[in-house]
Amino acid sequence: MDAVAELSGASAILGRSLHPRTAANLASLVRIMNTYYSNLIEGHHTRPRDIQRALAGEFDRDEERRDLQIEAAAHVRVQAKLDAMAAEGRLPEPASADFLLWLHHEFYRDAPVRMLAIRGSSRTFIMTPGRWRSGAEEDVSVGRHQPPSSNRVQDFMAYFADRYRFDRMGQAARILAIPAAHHRFNYIHPFPDGNGRVSRLMSHAMAHQAGIGAHGLWSISRGLARGLESRSDYKRMMDHADMPRQGDLDGRGNLSQRSFVEFILWFLRVCIDQVTFMSELFELENLARRLKTYVEKSENLKPQASRLLEEALMRGEFERGEVSRITGLPERTARRILMDVLSTGLLASDTPKGPVSLRFPAETLDILFPRLFPEM
Repeated sequence: MDAVAELSGASAILGRSLHPRTAANLASLVRIMNTYYSNLIEGHHTRPRDIQRALAGEFDRDEERRDLQIEAAAHVRVQAKLDAMAAEGRLPEPASADFLLWLHHEFYRDAPVRMLAIRGSSRTFIMTPGRWRSGAEEDVSVGRHQPPSSNRVQDFMAYFADRYRFDRMGQAARILAIPAAHHRFNYIHPFPDGNGRVSRLMSHAMAHQAGIGAHGLWSISRGLARGLESRSDYKRMMDHADMPRQGDLDGRGNLSQRSFVEFILWFLRVCIDQVTFMSELFELENLARRLKTYVEKSENLKPQASRLLEEALMRGEFERGEVSRITGLPERTARRILMDVLSTGLLASDTPKGPVSLRFPAETLDILFPRLFPEM
């Protein structure tokens, strides 16, 4: 419960640390980060710039790398929908069958057939997005873990949905349910493939519903990929929670309650670590300093450009007609500086003449957000 309280408090501070417009644009960056690390957990390395290219419709000619871009773009697209639904209060029960089937279908909606080919226990078959495992040929094994047989998946998921319904939980119970549901979903392994991605998207939706989502400004995937001690933590702790019950005092089911509690506490500490990391990274004073550093290192930006960036950081956005006042320069000179900043992608607007706000292109991330990604 101490971990629950700490996570709740830390996420609340992160959620109100930035102007809503700046926070929304940073959430777009966090979605790329979440996708990068979610893919990394699956053993797929897709660079942030490749993800941004995919979102712009620019795909690699190499088939394997193009497939990685397709799944990355799908992850960003689905998470963006979750963030929008959360902001509008439209997120459904995150453990419900309908929602989880929708997540799986949305993720694989644009996948080519070659990405849906799955090797089952007896033959290779084409997975149907948004459908539970349902036949003996779709039975799978995950390492040494043997999930429930396909003909029992629907029963398991009906119990799962009832056990982790948020509508009858308070906030503390909802927070505890996030790691619990994360493990149990993957233990059931209800889909032939894509369970890890769906479980991380489910956990993201649950964080929103539990009040710790902080407007999408932190990512559980980064924490799970990096661990607390090593990158093997996630796999080791998931396997640890699979342990059979150790005697009559170790829970009532066939799995160990002690191991499950240890996994839940580890997961919560990972969440706290990530919220703390992002809070330090997004703290206004630190971010303003890094924006100034970026301008100083740029060969194409004048020093006054940092005033425009700081103004956008503090206010969320500003009108183009204000650039002379903000920079203290004549109108023509100030507009030239604005155009230089716009060309970097650090400032942009939704319409050609609309107000400008901060954006975060991949080329700027090594200075603005050091340690966010292992490499750019």
